[in-house]
Amino acid sequence: MIRGGYVYILTNKYNNVLYIGVTSNLHNRIYEHKRKLHKKSFTARFNVDKLVYFEGYFSIEEAIAREKQLKAGSRQTKIDLIQSFNPDWRDLFESLDV
Repeated sequence: MIRGGYVYILTNKYNNVLYIGVTSNLHNRIYEHKRKLHKKSFTARFNVDKLVYFEGYFSIEEAIAREKQLKAGSRQTKIDLIQSFNPDWRDLFESLDV
């Protein structure tokens, strides 16, 4: 099990909004998004809570660097990444083993 950090991509039920985040505890962070614990956040306002992609890293610094790299990329690059990892755009939250 990787303990350092994770970068993840969330979307809404229509798969038309993408959000990239980084965390040291993926399960808890996605749970927070799903429960909309931060009411005024972007993800809460736009109902972005479906986990469609994630990567694990040995250090949080590596995860942060990857997050910046993904955010700088085009939308199509992000879509291609999701498609290669999760072609059906399933919500991966229930299958998390982290």
